[in-house]
Amino acid sequence: MSKVLACIDASVYADSVVDHAAWCARRMPASVEILHVLDKSERQGSPDLSGSIGLGAGEHLLQQLARADEVRSRLEQERGRALLKRAEQRVRDAEVLQVTTRFRHGSLLETVTELEAGADLVVIGKRGESADFAKLHLGSQLERVVRVSALPVLVASRAFKPTETVVIAFDGSPSAQRAVERVGVRPAFEGLRHQVLMVGPDDAEHRRQLDWAREALAKHGEAAEFVLRQGAVDKVISEHVRDSGADLLVMGAYGHSRLREFIVGSTTTTLARTCPIPLLMYR
Repeated sequence: MSKVLACIDASVYADSVVDHAAWCARRMPASVEILHVLDKSERQGSPDLSGSIGLGAGEHLLQQLARADEVRSRLEQERGRALLKRAEQRVRDAEVLQVTTRFRHGSLLETVTELEAGADLVVIGKRGESADFAKLHLGSQLERVVRVSALPVLVASRAFKPTETVVIAFDGSPSAQRAVERVGVRPAFEGLRHQVLMVGPDDAEHRRQLDWAREALAKHGEAAEFVLRQGAVDKVISEHVRDSGADLLVMGAYGHSRLREFIVGSTTTTLARTCPIPLLMYR
């Protein structure tokens, strides 16, 4: 049976991640595994000051610092278990019967890499509990997971909304072709309204690529609207998502090298940061 791996933390995105995972699980159908990783490198709270106190510090003070660290660690573990328990009940309330939870210490990236062998989809929030919401920065873990995971990654928006209209941002790249093919064969997309959006000049090459996407979807009995627009890629996609009333944006992820993205920027990162709806990204 298929499985959805839902990654949660204590951020405001946790409920949305769980709701998106449950929606996908019902339509696939699939089980849900809810993962919470206590990452020591990103722990919040008071820093460890024991190393800067100096040799003159009393043993009593060092013991107090050690006890405070133990208390903080215990509270974080209790909070993690409470998060998982609440999330599990939320998935069961959404009528998904096969639900498991997993609490780990360590790195989220390493844990996802380890567990993805038995899963079909990763769901993660756009921003974590320590993200800068005022500046719309992405969560520190998101880009790492998308770049490394072999699975499609669904980036949950802040609030869940059932999907009715799907926009596929298509640029003819291998990852975008994979996205079109997966939309064609996945039961989760059956019965939804599909649009394929391509950004570029209206020439023979772009029309040929759109014809490929049309044939790929038609082969699996999926009809779609096809749109070709000119302009800056991220701006055109954002405007189309807004004007079409789309509920989900599907796209290939990180189609260029890290060096090129450093120089000219990444459409994937820009859209993940600014797009108000969920993104489903294929490598």
